[in-house]
Amino acid sequence: MLRRHRRALVVAGLLSCAVFGVAPGARAADSITVGAVGSASAALWPVDIGLAKGFFTAEGVAVDLVFAPSNAGVLQQLAAGSLNMSITSGLVDPIRAINQGAPVAIVRIEGQVPPYALLAKPAIKSIKELNGKTIIVGGAKDITRTYLDRMMSPSGIKPGEYDLVYAGATSARFAALQSGAADAAILFPPFNFHAEAGGFNSLGLVVDYAKNLPFMGTTVNRQWATDNKQRLQKYLAAFTKAALWFNDQSNREEAIKILVDVTHGARDDIEKSYDFYRKINFFETTGKVSKAKIGEIVKVLKDGGDIDQKFDVDRLFMPGVTEISE
Repeated sequence: MLRRHRRALVVAGLLSCAVFGVAPGARAADSITVGAVGSASAALWPVDIGLAKGFFTAEGVAVDLVFAPSNAGVLQQLAAGSLNMSITSGLVDPIRAINQGAPVAIVRIEGQVPPYALLAKPAIKSIKELNGKTIIVGGAKDITRTYLDRMMSPSGIKPGEYDLVYAGATSARFAALQSGAADAAILFPPFNFHAEAGGFNSLGLVVDYAKNLPFMGTTVNRQWATDNKQRLQKYLAAFTKAALWFNDQSNREEAIKILVDVTHGARDDIEKSYDFYRKINFFETTGKVSKAKIGEIVKVLKDGGDIDQKFDVDRLFMPGVTEISE
């Protein structure tokens, strides 16, 4: 796992408090070890905003961000107690883990709709033309497989009427599309923008077919959360403040600059990502977890034989911490 320390920003925030007459010792930061998949990306935008704008510092929280190559790796570390929390976790993975007895719980939805698009070779103009073609998704049991099924069904194309290949990372799926190894691919920003700029056709946004399936969320180690409830609530409050700040169009330029500085990505891609996330209302801003929407994911997993048919959705949450809306 790659560790990326961000305490410098927290220290800077505390020093600024001293300048303005607030005693740093009065807001001593509580550190939280937070796991995420891959590397810095637009999915982490509220965290980057919270760090840059001092929202975590104001709550007395220091975020120690740790990266791992996969969701499974992050959840293993979380269940073992090496991590306190995981963020940007695709929600199917913690649900599977909890079904198997992992001592973790979902406390927040972060991405409330799927941010993916389906891109295809230039000669393919519609989803109907994917009959008999090769399509690349994240995995046989990955949520992107469910997304694809939702997109294909209205065109009358059934599973088995196209070939599937798999790659967990969006970058790898984009490479397969570019090389011709796949006729179409499910892609996450900014790779969908790269593909369109390269002449590939966008056949649709997943959100138009799966609005009721939230994408990613915050998961905690239950024992740590029990022992550190106040610390966790401070983190969640700062995250919500950052998500609201992102959604304020007047902050667009500063939000883009924050992510450019963190990821060193191309400004044009990050501008497009910001506008896209705002368009689809990606980041959840209330802090409340819709039991009904999580239940839709549970149903998908039950239908696919991934979890027990008697699995109770309430097992996913942490009483007194997870704010649930029906």
